[in-house]
Amino acid sequence: MVNYFELYEIPVSFHPDQAMVKKKYFELSRAYHPDRFTMADADKQAEVLQVSSANNQAYKVLKDADATMAYILKLKGVLEDEEKYNLPPDFLMEMMDLNEAVSQYEMEPDNAELLKEPQEMLNSQLAEWQLEVDPLTKRYDEGEDSPELLGEIKDYYFRKKYLLRIKDRLQQLT
Repeated sequence: MVNYFELYEIPVSFHPDQAMVKKKYFELSRAYHPDRFTMADADKQAEVLQVSSANNQAYKVLKDADATMAYILKLKGVLEDEEKYNLPPDFLMEMMDLNEAVSQYEMEPDNAELLKEPQEMLNSQLAEWQLEVDPLTKRYDEGEDSPELLGEIKDYYFRKKYLLRIKDRLQQLT
């Protein structure tokens, strides 16, 4: 796994400096653009293509907060690809009302009034999520790298994924 933070020569952070990310992206894009190496041997062309691809992927990940969170959790060995995660029962109980509101709208999609409640509930949950996760990611960015902290952040990562699935469901209905 390519370490995007090492590639961009920036510290591992849930909130990477976006100006620095952009600067390193363009710097590496210029230096390793495959068109500049058309006359190089096959090994060099393969190497350049690999760096160029890693640069594009790094930029895509590091400019997106959710992708950065997933990437750091994978980098630290806390999150696995396609991992099945059991959300806490109390969170799932909170989500029952939201899911019921979405289901009500699904049954009466012509009733726009029924859409307001789940949208407001979802926006409230996403805002609450942000308020709760920010102090955790800040602690990590300030140097705390404990497995317990990363475990908490992982839990919030899966909570947000759940909320975003509901958001997608709502958007498909409108």
